[in-house]
Amino acid sequence: MRCYSIEAALIYCSPKSYIQYPIDMRVALSIADSSLILEKLLDGGHSVVAGRLAVAFKNIGRNDVSKEIVDVMTMVGYRVKEKDCFKKTSSATFPKIEKSPYVNRLKFMWQEMRQDVLDVFPEVPKIPENKDLYLKELDDIYVADAYHSLSIEGYQVSRNLIEKARSENWNPEDKSQGNEMAVKGYFKSFNNVTRSIELILNGENAGVNVRNHHKQWYSELFSSSIEAGILKQIDMTAYRDGRVFIRGSKHTAPDKEAVKDMMPALFELLEEETEASVRAVLGHFMFVFTHPYMDGNGRIGRFLMNAMLASGGYPWAVISVNG
Repeated sequence: MRCYSIEAALIYCSPKSYIQYPIDMRVALSIADSSLILEKLLDGGHSVVAGRLAVAFKNIGRNDVSKEIVDVMTMVGYRVKEKDCFKKTSSATFPKIEKSPYVNRLKFMWQEMRQDVLDVFPEVPKIPENKDLYLKELDDIYVADAYHSLSIEGYQVSRNLIEKARSENWNPEDKSQGNEMAVKGYFKSFNNVTRSIELILNGENAGVNVRNHHKQWYSELFSSSIEAGILKQIDMTAYRDGRVFIRGSKHTAPDKEAVKDMMPALFELLEEETEASVRAVLGHFMFVFTHPYMDGNGRIGRFLMNAMLASGGYPWAVISVNG
């Protein structure tokens, strides 16, 4: 296998790469060292590549790097003809001091996918005037939501078992297989999410709310296992400290070190996004893409999605185990 540095890869890659892998190319451009780029351009006399890169850096808002490439190459006698190899300009820009490439990837994906969501999503119904009725509907949908969400994760549950969890005096008995504990934990977490949604309906920024409360949702999800001494509280409040793999998926979640950068960036995107539909769809997608926890990511991701739907007055969406 022949491996290149980011800067060398940008110089030697085909122009088709900009069309086939636009997000990957923009991420690479966002973290590339301009001095190393220039060193390799000058060393190889790559005037044509310089023209491509000048426009490419401009495409992501790194205008200073674009100008530097053109000025330096021109100064030493090369004729630089600028050529745009991207199909479209990205609206995502970055400061001069580059952040994590994982953060840049999230931002690029958000910008690339945002309009696609807006094109197909139903019109925003807006926050309902009767907020109590909306919250009552959440209570009514709890059994169906718990059944499908837990079944998706492989738990063997019944609607009767889920109903039992509504009783404050009911304690899980089946601590060996975990089905009952999962049901009880889901009920506690669902109630916590409902309280978050009530705050969102009353005007709190949905992104800020989820940033502040999602770890509590997660802790409640496994509260029965914590009470039984199977899990430690600290394990249920911190992001994962190891590699995680997703059953039935080809996606490999980022390394644990990347999660610390990606989660604040995700909440920043949620806080700044003006459209509830985009917050719901891309928020869910990028939460699961990041996979910040060792377990429970699917359930928390669906809670996040529904909190974002509520921020626009959309009804709670139950994702069926049958697809």
